[in-house]
Amino acid sequence: MKKLLFMLMMLAPMAAFAQKFGHVNSQEIIQAMPEFTKARTDIEELAKQYDADLKSMQEEIQKKAEALEKEQATLPANIKQRREQELQEMYQKYQQSAQDNQQALGKEQQEKMQAITTKVLDAIKSVGQTDGYVYIMDIAGGGIPYISTTLSTDVTAKVKTKLGLK
Repeated sequence: MKKLLFMLMMLAPMAAFAQKFGHVNSQEIIQAMPEFTKARTDIEELAKQYDADLKSMQEEIQKKAEALEKEQATLPANIKQRREQELQEMYQKYQQSAQDNQQALGKEQQEKMQAITTKVLDAIKSVGQTDGYVYIMDIAGGGIPYISTTLSTDVTAKVKTKLGLK
């Protein structure tokens, strides 16, 4: 019994060295994904659309302000006041639209990136389970002070293969 216990204690450190550790660069993987390219293009197109809408609103405000400035000397006080109020409301609507557009753009970007990130994480987990890795660290996270590339295997290529990327 003592010999068996002694043998187990001697083999325990060897079992610890037999564990596999890996590292991956998720940013490299994400940037190689066609979904990322499409998401980036979609977000850029949406941003251009929002900018065009805001520019149109801004031009309309500018035209009305110039017209009011030219006519203000000949306008009755009540009409002048009404047009100034109208301009103020248009400007507030412009500001609200700019804020709403920023929020919508952020939400759209977050939703698209969440789907991509989930797909990458699922592929990393699959590679980890299939190849028997104990731990796979993401070197793109920036919080990793050191990874020994001799004791850790780079599984970025395996994850890319799992996702059907080159």
